[in-house]
Amino acid sequence: MGPLHILILYNGLIPTPKYGGTSRDVWYLGKELIKMGHRITFLVRQGSQCDFARVIALNPELSLASQIPEDVDLVHSHIPIWEPLPKPYMITLHGNSSDEREFDINTTFISRDHASRFGSEVFVYNGLGLEEYGKPQLDNPRSYLHFLGKAAWRVKNLKGCISIAKASGHPLKVLGGTRVNLKMGIRITLDRRISFEGMVGGEQKNRLINGSKALLFPVRWNEPMGLAVVESLYFGCPVFGTPYGALPELVTSEFGFLSNKKSELLEALKNVDEYDRRRCHEYVCDNFASIHMAQNFLPLYEKVLNGEPLNPRPPKLIEPNPPRFLPWYE
Repeated sequence: MGPLHILILYNGLIPTPKYGGTSRDVWYLGKELIKMGHRITFLVRQGSQCDFARVIALNPELSLASQIPEDVDLVHSHIPIWEPLPKPYMITLHGNSSDEREFDINTTFISRDHASRFGSEVFVYNGLGLEEYGKPQLDNPRSYLHFLGKAAWRVKNLKGCISIAKASGHPLKVLGGTRVNLKMGIRITLDRRISFEGMVGGEQKNRLINGSKALLFPVRWNEPMGLAVVESLYFGCPVFGTPYGALPELVTSEFGFLSNKKSELLEALKNVDEYDRRRCHEYVCDNFASIHMAQNFLPLYEKVLNGEPLNPRPPKLIEPNPPRFLPWYE
């Protein structure tokens, strides 16, 4: 397969102003594909910009088909597509969709568990653009735990996270939330050992994670993949979370501990300093860099260009009405 002109379709902004996982994922993918010799055009939200690839503003008033340049070889969409396109295409589904329709036969997912919940076996893990994270300090003294994610989403279980931190005696830094939240039910956190850093990105986020002993991640949904997990591991932080979604694929006993019981997570946290930070870091570099993501997409691109479907049948949600919150035992 020679060099391709690939259109990356996404309905968000690039680059992301702060944390946005999917936005960063498509950015890293485009950059890595260019390094491999391919040509990239982004079809993304108005206001996006990019210094290494052409950007076209997505017009939601027009059909997608009418916005695809003539010279594109392949469309890689990061949003579901429900209309025929004039070019070969594939789709990566990033979230936990509740849509009960059949998805396109060329839909891929972002973890083995994510795919299995739609009756598929086709997935590619998200990868980090490691150059944007710098070289971590793995021997520095560390004095707190951290939470990373959208704290306002109740499925992320910040409440459980705070409860673990308090009971363990460790200070907690919340990356991705504020002390007072009125959006998703009222939450006001008064404990001053819990510090709220807001929506952080770039050097500030890297510095905060690099000062942490571990990520607390007791989510109450099936996490599709969990960029927060691999970002934290990159900085040498083991992960203490729940065994839901993709987490058992990412967090083996060498890199953290999973349980939906607060008492068991607290017991495991007593050994937080015994995890090998360097092994955590190397694990990400060896498995979850953007180069791995791009390399794993190339065979899928080839199949699509050869007219082969990625799935034997259109993916469809196997359990259309999962519980709103998966079990968490205080």
